Amino acid sequence: MNHRKKYALITAAAALLLVLCTVFCQAAPALTAQQDGETAAAAVNESVTGETVPAEESAGIKKIVNQWLPYIVAGIANGGQYALIAIGYTMVYGILRLINFAHGDIFMCAGLMMVYFSASLNIFISIPLVLILTVLLGFLVERLAYKPLRDAPRMSVMISAIGVSYLLQNLAFYITSGLAKQYPVLPFLSNSVSLGSVQVKMVTIITPILTVILILVLQLLIKKTKIGMAMRAVSFDFETSRLMGVKINSVISMTFIIGSFLAAVGSILFFSAYTTVTPTVGAMPGLKAFVAAVFGGIGSVPGAVIGAFIIGLVENIIKGISNGEYSTFSDAFTFALLIIILVVKPTGLLGEKIKEKV
Repeated sequence: MNHRKKYALITAAAALLLVLCTVFCQAAPALTAQQDGETAAAAVNESVTGETVPAEESAGIKKIVNQWLPYIVAGIANGGQYALIAIGYTMVYGILRLINFAHGDIFMCAGLMMVYFSASLNIFISIPLVLILTVLLGFLVERLAYKPLRDAPRMSVMISAIGVSYLLQNLAFYITSGLAKQYPVLPFLSNSVSLGSVQVKMVTIITPILTVILILVLQLLIKKTKIGMAMRAVSFDFETSRLMGVKINSVISMTFIIGSFLAAVGSILFFSAYTTVTPTVGAMPGLKAFVAAVFGGIGSVPGAVIGAFIIGLVENIIKGISNGEYSTFSDAFTFALLIIILVVKPTGLLGEKIKEKV
């Protein structure tokens, strides 16, 4: 590890610790008062029953299980959801050097499809149908909006991406009349399960497991298959790959297909936990996934996944401090992290090294 990467890691860690320490210091009086109350209750219990209860140990275990465990589990689940969206950003950027601003809206469209299909079809038919149509939507976006601009300046392609984003949002407003739609209850995913002494949704447990499985499958596809080899070649050198006979259009289409599929899976997991779908609901998860991709090193799939899990964990820990009093700062932390990373190490933690010509 070179000095620049060490410096970036240390600075990022210091920034995270500074944010957490600031919030913890603000929350300390409330936590101290709670512990004093538990100690007093233990003393009363000892005087009445004659039994000695280790108040400090009991309070510590209770605090971890009842207060922090749900937030940690939810943070890991949110990180998995952000990771599935972030992979779409980072793969498209790795090949086209394009930020696909419409990716969050494809995620939103998958949620709306499930709402409408589940109203008239069996849920086990609706889920594969949503996955297939979301993949088709991502493919059409690439073919209609990006392929004609393959040799155009990057600014033109970026404006096209923003236009597609607004087009999808406005179509969703037209179809839904701007009203929030209730996501269907999916069997198994929406069930509650006991985790220690707390109740969490099954989707919270399944999300990180499914995310890891999909990422491993994706890594195998990239490393071991012909299309994966072509993706790596195009990512390394676009023009040379074209001259060597790589089918550029097929590779790019496959990249959008994979990204859209993962976004569809992410939408099923996300909306099973947060059950309201609106035309603009894809904006914030999309932005956080983009920040995760930048944090880890945009163009790097492992980096995007690491960044997503860090953001999901920290924002939920902030929500858990002082009974949610500081939850307002969870989104601010995400974008503060983006600023820090762009200042300290613009290529991200696992991003490509910048080669300087002398």
